Amino acid sequence: MRYRTLGRTGVQVSSLSLGAMNFGKIGGTTQDEVTAIVDAALEGGINVIDTADMYSGGESEELVGKAIAGRRDDLVLATKANMPMGEERNHQGSSRRWLVTALDDSLRRLGVDHVDLYQIHRWDPTTSDEETLSALTDLQRAGKIRYFGSSTFPAYRIVQAQWASREHHLGRYVTEQPSYSILQRGIEAHVLPVTEEYGLGVLVWSPLASGWLSGAVRAGREIATNRATFMPQRFDLSLPANRARLDAVERLAGVADEAGLTLIQLALGFVTAHPAVTSAIIGPRTLEHLRSQLAAADTVLSADVLDAIDEIVAPGVDLAADEKYDTPPALLDPALRRR
Repeated sequence: MRYRTLGRTGVQVSSLSLGAMNFGKIGGTTQDEVTAIVDAALEGGINVIDTADMYSGGESEELVGKAIAGRRDDLVLATKANMPMGEERNHQGSSRRWLVTALDDSLRRLGVDHVDLYQIHRWDPTTSDEETLSALTDLQRAGKIRYFGSSTFPAYRIVQAQWASREHHLGRYVTEQPSYSILQRGIEAHVLPVTEEYGLGVLVWSPLASGWLSGAVRAGREIATNRATFMPQRFDLSLPANRARLDAVERLAGVADEAGLTLIQLALGFVTAHPAVTSAIIGPRTLEHLRSQLAAADTVLSADVLDAIDEIVAPGVDLAADEKYDTPPALLDPALRRR
């Protein structure tokens, strides 16, 4: 396992992080299974666990909390808030009112008195940067969080938040967590240059593209992933974007074979090769999944292999642009651009 400094914090983190989205109802994992995965991840050199309050309605945090009991100080613990937690309209977003409550709820579920990294899960267009950063700064000064970061923010919002922290003399986001894979390279054109400019640590999610780069999705093979039921539109081969992805996957599998690598090693080696990326978040549902992904921990791709990848999916290109989560709201809702 390789280790890198998380932005300018001085904190050393593993090049692979353990994502906990599949823990609980979403992935169908039990406490014993989660504990076994956490055990194996830590033994394999991973020292970052990333979860969120909304994963399985808080169940993921509860399972992680029990799995790390007695060794909390041995790892960098990260969670997120902002997404809806129930039907109450104010149990979501990035207001001070909600973040103070949401963090206390997360700490209780995790069984800890602080988290190392608290992330705003998505940009909240209804809440000012000053409101959110002020709340996060106070929570940091109270000792409940060590650092805070953003997740899936558009590049211009990352810049705006950095300006707001300086303008109002508040703490700043020190990390960003964007989606990034061989099949979704759009952040190379806008987000990653910004994170490098501001010295942010970058923890990328979905480096296996929701299973497309795990080997579970191949031509002529039944899709062997729970994602097919969780997000069926992403695997509907009647859609042009998915046919383009399948074609790319087949060509990438050939590149991996020629290099003596698995497709997983190729995919994870690719995202961790970018100098702006600190760590890639893997989200195993089983021990078998984890072991196949840990095998990529020390994978270093040659220039020839990286060039071959560029020929299949060009730098800065998203093969499924409609799946991006950082699109400005006015591009999604006509009312916002016609008011």
